[in-house]
Amino acid sequence: MSGSNGAFDWQYVRWERGAPTPVDGVVIHEEQVRIHVNGVELVAFMCTPKDLDQLALGFLRSEGIIQDIADVRLIHTCPSETCVEVWLRDAAPVLPQRVIVTSGCGGGVTFDDLSQRVPPVESAVTITARQVNDSMRQLMDVATLYRLTRGVHTSALSDGQRIIAQAEDVGRHNTIDKLWGYCLQQGIATADRILLATGRISSEMLNKAAKMRIPVVASRTSPTSLSVQLAREWNITLIGYARGENFNVYAAGDRIRPTGSLDKR
Repeated sequence: MSGSNGAFDWQYVRWERGAPTPVDGVVIHEEQVRIHVNGVELVAFMCTPKDLDQLALGFLRSEGIIQDIADVRLIHTCPSETCVEVWLRDAAPVLPQRVIVTSGCGGGVTFDDLSQRVPPVESAVTITARQVNDSMRQLMDVATLYRLTRGVHTSALSDGQRIIAQAEDVGRHNTIDKLWGYCLQQGIATADRILLATGRISSEMLNKAAKMRIPVVASRTSPTSLSVQLAREWNITLIGYARGENFNVYAAGDRIRPTGSLDKR
């Protein structure tokens, strides 16, 4: 039994046509992981304990506790993979009260107030319909944990031609934090990228995308009503049910161009 790759080997019983059969399979790894900032516990995540430094960095950036990787003096994941210690170069701001960030349908607790004013995303990026479909196929190609367990969310950043970063987690909002943390570590700009996701686009995920200045968000499934409302307010192109050659556009559809038109990227 191992969870180092984000999954556990497990023996269970499969019933087929009324008969049980013992089988060996895998299930996604879920654990509570705590983040400490300058020695103070800030938050506890229910997550897949993989790429935890990226998860911590992305969450801290999303919440405005750090602005850049240069703000971090040291980051350390404990050997048990149940905590991440982050030490900042300067004194930490007044930290919010400790909360539990869940991975369920109401997951993605944030210290932000979504009613606060977010500047619309201004971007010259456009994308063809074919690029939308091709990008979603590329997303499924890199979704290794999903193919292994069928119980995980995958998100990725694309430049319109190729995947430049990808993350997987039991919590779909955690994948966005992992993406942002990876980009901070690698010095990759998130503005003007395309965010791809296998799961539902919720309001907290769209809020993170707006902070990353991402102009296009696409998913294989449906957005929520609040995410549609926010996407229209924040000028984010919101695409849902992107499967095969088809997709729906819920907001800022002027960035989508017919397949065969000149690529202006």
